Amino acid sequence: MPAPVLVLAVGNPSRGDDALGPLLAERLERWLARERIAGVEVLSDMQLNVETALDLIGRRRVLVVDASASGDTPFACLPVGPAHDHSYSTHSVSPQAILQVYLDLGLREPPRTELLAVRGASFELGEALSPAGRRHLETAWLFLRDWCSEAAGVTIPA
Repeated sequence: MPAPVLVLAVGNPSRGDDALGPLLAERLERWLARERIAGVEVLSDMQLNVETALDLIGRRRVLVVDASASGDTPFACLPVGPAHDHSYSTHSVSPQAILQVYLDLGLREPPRTELLAVRGASFELGEALSPAGRRHLETAWLFLRDWCSEAAGVTIPA
């Protein structure tokens, strides 16, 4: 049986701040193991695919973590619902389209899903994480840790 909570991190580690999702996923995996927090699974990939809908089966909550090229704050966490947006026919699929595929497969109501969009500044191939991306990663990390604790029903040490 899958863990009730899933964190899906997406991004290309070779493209500067697009690595924010995978970097947060790596940190989260280490933290979950160190704190012995069960019930949270972390998956990381370069992008969401139609097949990602199958990863949602049996989940109660899902958080998609991705870099964003826009925004006024270091990060935003927004609810995501199913939508036909035709991204399923491109190389990258939106979280909304993944939830729609889930429904189209005849599965029950999809799990509660949110998008953690971490603002990046530079996405060029071969670049390292930008200074702004590094600051936003640290800010988003605190939110991600709290989100996972709440979703898993545990209290984290202060």
